Amino acid sequence: MNISSFQAGTYIQRYQYKSFEPTLVDTEWHIDNSELNMLLSEANLKLGELNAFSQLIPNVDFFIEMHIYKEGTESSRIEGTQTNIDEAIQKEEYLSPEKRNDWQEVQNYVQAMNTAIETLSSLPLSNRLLKETHNILLQGVRGNHKLPGEFRRSQNWIGGSSLADAVFIPPHHDSIDLLMSDLEKFLHNENIPVPHLIKIGIAHYQFETIHPFLDGNGRIGRLLITLYLVSNKLLYKPTLYLSQFFEKNRSLYYDNLSKARTHNDLTQWLKFFLEGVRSTSEDSIQTFKNNIVLRANVEHKLISLGKRHAIGKALLEYLYSNPFTDAADVASVLGVNISTANRLLIEFTNLHILKEVTGFKRNRLFVFDEYINLFR
Repeated sequence: MNISSFQAGTYIQRYQYKSFEPTLVDTEWHIDNSELNMLLSEANLKLGELNAFSQLIPNVDFFIEMHIYKEGTESSRIEGTQTNIDEAIQKEEYLSPEKRNDWQEVQNYVQAMNTAIETLSSLPLSNRLLKETHNILLQGVRGNHKLPGEFRRSQNWIGGSSLADAVFIPPHHDSIDLLMSDLEKFLHNENIPVPHLIKIGIAHYQFETIHPFLDGNGRIGRLLITLYLVSNKLLYKPTLYLSQFFEKNRSLYYDNLSKARTHNDLTQWLKFFLEGVRSTSEDSIQTFKNNIVLRANVEHKLISLGKRHAIGKALLEYLYSNPFTDAADVASVLGVNISTANRLLIEFTNLHILKEVTGFKRNRLFVFDEYINLFR
């Protein structure tokens, strides 16, 4: 099928409403738009460059952990939470009670992503994996009563207060198993020569159109993109996350998804998606470069510690995965007493590596602000 000839689906009359039943996607796709081909080439180039950078960064897993926290805050913000990355990477007890529910949603997202990435080594990207990931996502938060880990068994809708005034009504629940089975086959069909970025762009559109869960579809649909890139080895590590691009261009994101359904314009959606991959890869590459410069500058500052350089280096490595910390944590991690930990934190503050952010004489909290700023 030529992408320009795409037919999104049909509306089926139900009792007092019409649901949208999408066309199956497990078929051959031909790119018949020169601009789309050009964008695909540019996106592939930047994605390859990002993948190369991810293999050069020391302790890249710490860096990726921060990327995932950033993705968690952005993806959850699209769904209405207010947590920012500074709050997301803190311990729960550091936060005021009214912020803890949103904080937990981000923690669930981070856990869901990390678990899914790890599971890919033993389980292929599949409906089973998406269900397991969805189950983690909704544990103990809003939506935990909406069938975590299971496809919906009732009609849902997007926008509006009911089916009567909904902006979009996804397919009937009786169609979910067929549609999701077709999507899974499409993701793994090696007999059709569809470029990977085109395939996952179509898959994300189709997933959001099916809306197979009662809640969490947006977050799972965005997770799907990264999981696909990693499982197909386009990325060595999970370093590309599109939620910030979608959040920054939220109106265009929803408009382009909607236009694909209402005007059969899959080409415009794919152009938007590929631009997201290109620009996000470019931003992530710059963040990697900034991180290399920051590491060099901070490690140079540690020279002034003299004989305490080794313990200072150990603290610095800890800060890359825990940029908010206190003396108790430092003492525990480094195996030193509290007074030694306090002195080391003060030295790091005097070197302008850390900032003390509480203003207390006791129970002080320190932040590796320059590092967090790479992700803000």
